Amino acid sequence: MTIRVLIVDDDALVRSGLTFMLRAAPGIEVQGEAADGDEVVAAVASLRPDVVLMDLRMCRVGGIAATRALHAMPQPPKVLVLTTFDADEEVFAALAAGAAGFLLKDTPPADIVHAIERVANGDPMLSPSVTRRLMDLAGARAGTSARDAARARLSALTEREFEVALALGKGLSNAEVAHIAYMSTATVKAYVSRLLDKLQAANRVQVALLVQQADFPDAER
Repeated sequence: MTIRVLIVDDDALVRSGLTFMLRAAPGIEVQGEAADGDEVVAAVASLRPDVVLMDLRMCRVGGIAATRALHAMPQPPKVLVLTTFDADEEVFAALAAGAAGFLLKDTPPADIVHAIERVANGDPMLSPSVTRRLMDLAGARAGTSARDAARARLSALTEREFEVALALGKGLSNAEVAHIAYMSTATVKAYVSRLLDKLQAANRVQVALLVQQADFPDAER
């Protein structure tokens, strides 16, 4: 299946380089470019991409606000942040807004292609170091009220759903969850879909952040 991609960056040279690189990748079709976050919603409505490569800092509307606007749309595309900045607060805000992955612009081309494929398939794309930092940040930011609110949302889950949510909170992939929970990968995907619906989360990364905010000391409700 061809993955349709929209590139959003205020640097024309970056857009050209990414377009040139991705057009050489089998299974990926670059549908268009946008030069700022205020162009994204119209471009997505017109082109219907599967994945949006999103810069964070742009002149008029930044990537966080643009990602939030996309996820207010029906059937939004997956958003993969590609930026030169890796400040924890900015990454956290982008993922909380609905981004499914985060990469730095010095990521090798083959890894960018792999990230697009993973995100399009519904898997998060974060390096282990970034994942750990974000999980720590989510826990540190969770005051009593935020922790109680997160626990209340998770209390609606069944025991099996809660088990899968805890695994996502550790940053595990579908295959890793399947291994530790003795499920097939297809079953894990079904549980993840149910979690997104029940928790009203944009993606599995938001589920992981919610688990971290809940801060269960003994992995039990």
